[in-house]
Amino acid sequence: MTRWQRHLAALAGLSAAILAIFHADAADMIGIWWHSSTFTHCLLMVPMIGWLVSQRVAPLRRLTPAFWWPALVWIAGAGLVWLVGEAAGVGLFRQLALILMLQGAVGVTLGEKLVRGLLFPLGYALLLVPFGEELVPLLQTLTARISIALLHLSGLSAEIEGVFITTRAGFFEVAEACSGVSFLMAMLAYAVFAAHLCFQSWTRRIVFVALALATTVLANALRAYGTMVAAEIWGIERAGGIDHVFYGWFFFGFVILLVMLIAWRWFDRPANDAAVDVARLGGLPRHAGPAKAVLPAALALPLLFAAWGWLIGGRSAPLPETMPIATPAGWAATAPEQAAWMPRFDGADQRQVRDFADAKGRRVTVAIGGYERQAEGREVVAYGQGAVDPASKWAWSAALPPVDGGKTDRLLHPGPVLRDAATWYVVDGCATGSPRGAKLAGLKARLFGGDPRALSLIVSSEEGQGGRDAIIDFVSASGGAQAMADRALKLR
Repeated sequence: MTRWQRHLAALAGLSAAILAIFHADAADMIGIWWHSSTFTHCLLMVPMIGWLVSQRVAPLRRLTPAFWWPALVWIAGAGLVWLVGEAAGVGLFRQLALILMLQGAVGVTLGEKLVRGLLFPLGYALLLVPFGEELVPLLQTLTARISIALLHLSGLSAEIEGVFITTRAGFFEVAEACSGVSFLMAMLAYAVFAAHLCFQSWTRRIVFVALALATTVLANALRAYGTMVAAEIWGIERAGGIDHVFYGWFFFGFVILLVMLIAWRWFDRPANDAAVDVARLGGLPRHAGPAKAVLPAALALPLLFAAWGWLIGGRSAPLPETMPIATPAGWAATAPEQAAWMPRFDGADQRQVRDFADAKGRRVTVAIGGYERQAEGREVVAYGQGAVDPASKWAWSAALPPVDGGKTDRLLHPGPVLRDAATWYVVDGCATGSPRGAKLAGLKARLFGGDPRALSLIVSSEEGQGGRDAIIDFVSASGGAQAMADRALKLR
C-alpha cells in the first residue's frame, strides 16, 4: 500500500466513524435537504464539492500527505460546538459541528499542505448546513413593504397589515413560502461558487455575492408585486397559478442569468487558471505525527463529546401535578370561545389553557406548555412551536412592542381576525421573551446542573377584545410574567 493509499484509507475510516457516531445528526441534515424546499439545492452542492475536489486531485498528488496533529484542535473545537448544540437543543449547531469534524478529519489524515490546497471545497461545504430559516420573518416584512410601495407608485390602492396586503382584487399574504428564503439560500450557494470560479480579486468576489443576494430580495418583491398586479387584471385565482409556474420554473433561472450577464465584464479569472498553485504549497509537511498516536486521538475526541452529550441529555425533573394559573384581581375565569385560538406545544408533558374576562368585557387566553426536560422535538423554542401553529389557519402578521419583556406578535386569521400574543420562555426558573436567551439559559442549565424543566407561557387576546392592552393589564394584575411562571412551577 502506497503512502497516499494509507492516508486516504485513514480518511475514509475516520470519516465513517464520525458519521456513525453522529448518525442521527447526519440523517437529520440529509432529511432537511430532501424534504425542505429551502435546502434542496444542498443535494446539488454535494456533487459540486466533489467536482471542486476533482479539479485539484492531479496537482495535489505531487504533495506528501501527513498525519497532522494540530488538526486535533479542529476536531475538539467541533466537538465543543456539537456539545453546545446538544445541550441547547439547537440542531443547527450539531449539524455545523458534524461538517467541522469531517473537515478536521481531512486535516488529521492529509496534513496542512493538502488542507490549504482544498481550502475552498472545505469552506464551501459549510453551506451544506441548513441555516437561514430564521430570516423568514425579516424577508416576509421586506417583501411586503417593497410590494406595497410599488403598488402605490403604480397608482393602485392597497393597504398593509404586517405581512398581509389588501387590494381591490383581494386579500394577499406574504407567507413563509413567499418570503423568498429558499431563493436566497440557493442564490448564496450559487453566488459563492460562481465568485470563486470567475474572480481573482476578493473585493470583486464579495461585491458580486452581496449584489446577487440584494438582487434576489428585490426580485422576490417584484414577483409578489407582479402577482398582485396580475390579480387586478386577470383575477386572483389565475394570478396565483401564473405566479407558481413562473416563479418555480423560470424566475430563478432568469435572475441567475441576469446577475451573470451584468457581472460578465468584470470577470478577472482566466478560464485556464489552475485550481490550486502547488508551488506555494511545496516543501516537507510540518507538525506531522505518527499514525498510531494521531488517529486514536482523532477517534477518541468525537467519542468523548458524544458520551458527554449523552450524560447531560438525560436529566429531567417532574412538573407539579397541575400547573396553576391564578385568577388575578379584577378578572374572572370564563368558558373558552368556540373556534378559539390554540397554541402548539409539541412533546409537552403538561398543557394548560384558561380564559379570563374583566368587567370591561375584555378577554384573554392564557396557555402554558410544560416540559420535564427539553430534547429534540420537545423544546420551548423551535420552528412551529408556540403562538402560531403552522397547521392552523392562524398566521404571523407583525411584531409588536414587548409586554413585560415578552416576545409579542400580531396574528391573523381569515376573516380577518387579529389577535395579539405575548410569549415568555421559562428556562431554569427564569422567564424571558428572547428565544436566544432561552436557548442560552437551557444550555447553561444542562451543562452546569440547573433546573432542566421548561415552560412556554403565552397570554393572548383578540384585537376586538382588548388586544395588547388587555394582555398588559392581565399580566400586571398577575404580578408579572415571572410571578405567573413561579406559580405554575410552584416555586413560591
